[in-house]
Amino acid sequence: MIQLLDLICYGLVLLFGIAVSVCFLGIEYSKKNMVSIGCFFLLTLYLQICSWLFLGIEQTKQLYPLIVHLMLVLFLRIILKRSWLASLSSVFAAYLCCQIPKWFGSIGEMIFQTQFGYYLSYIPAMALCYFFLRKYVAVPVSRIIAQSKKSCLMFGTIPFLYYVFDYVSTIYTDWLYSGSTVAVHFIPSVVSMFYFVFVLLYYAETQKEKSAQQERDQMAAQLRQAKIEFDTLRQMQEQTRQYRHDMRHHFLLLQGLAAKGDVKKIVHYLKTAESDLEAFTPTQYCENETVNLLLSSFETLAKQTGVVLSAEACIPEILSISDTEICSLLSNSLENAITAAAAVPIPEKRIVSVKITVYKGKLLLSVKNPYEGKVILHDGLPQTIQKGHGYGTHNISAIAELHGGQALFSTDSSMFSLKVMIPL
Repeated sequence: MIQLLDLICYGLVLLFGIAVSVCFLGIEYSKKNMVSIGCFFLLTLYLQICSWLFLGIEQTKQLYPLIVHLMLVLFLRIILKRSWLASLSSVFAAYLCCQIPKWFGSIGEMIFQTQFGYYLSYIPAMALCYFFLRKYVAVPVSRIIAQSKKSCLMFGTIPFLYYVFDYVSTIYTDWLYSGSTVAVHFIPSVVSMFYFVFVLLYYAETQKEKSAQQERDQMAAQLRQAKIEFDTLRQMQEQTRQYRHDMRHHFLLLQGLAAKGDVKKIVHYLKTAESDLEAFTPTQYCENETVNLLLSSFETLAKQTGVVLSAEACIPEILSISDTEICSLLSNSLENAITAAAAVPIPEKRIVSVKITVYKGKLLLSVKNPYEGKVILHDGLPQTIQKGHGYGTHNISAIAELHGGQALFSTDSSMFSLKVMIPL
């Protein structure tokens, strides 16, 4: 009976090691992969049984790295197309995971004072361990392994060192078993648990840093785009100055047309000139040239989309924050507001109100717009539900926080509100 249980246990250990190794590599459980894994399991189990029958259990344990582990690495590399380093790391890590069920088995054997008690505890512990690893550990580990060779080496070093230590101290020698087996199995169990806690914490930290880097990259891209838009507005302003500078030539042309009595050409020319001048000339909202250019540009955009932009500004000519950041703040907030207001079905409600001023050494920006549908705020930031609303809010908040300020988003009766405060 015990021999049968030994055989079943060895088969389950083999299956556990293969399954955990596959999980750690993020291998998909497709039909093709399942057939390959199943065939490999049966082949390896057959070799193991043959070794057990002809060489004995002790010799089989000593040959286990060749019969199972080396074969598994080759299988992962050749058949499942994973790298050598990733395959080795996953196999060593899976071997480390096998130690936790052994400890529970030793406790069961100690409690029941029989070998049967070992299996009674060992097999359920193995199933629970696999479930936990598959659900909570496999994804972080697979991403760490796939991240880079450096992260793969970092992940595989401790399992490899334990692998060498365990075989030297328990398989090829027996000096570690001079005491209680419970104590012997307890140490690697604790090591493995702490190790995987470290892996999970490391993964969480790397994901946090990755997310922060993505936000920084997004903000940088937004600022670059803002600079491009601002440069375009500058060019328009320069065209205005050039146009005004050339007014003398325009007057000479008009005088020539008047002398010929060509009234139609004069009227056409004046309409064209008026249209060009309106397009080039920004509205003077305040002393700050940048704010004037931006508000004028978005006023034109609002008219084109059937939205009324009500703007008030009282900003000095020079601010301590850059023109690019001002451009990013206004562009993101007004673009979102106009897009959301344009989607409101009632034309009379399509009004966007913007106020920007400096009060007691602080830059204050307020934008209000109606919206249709539902806006959800998560961690104080709006989550995009309808197309075009909510983009750039991270950048607005990031710019404010960069200067020691804050951005507040709120909703009330189908009205979306943004308030930004930045110390100058």
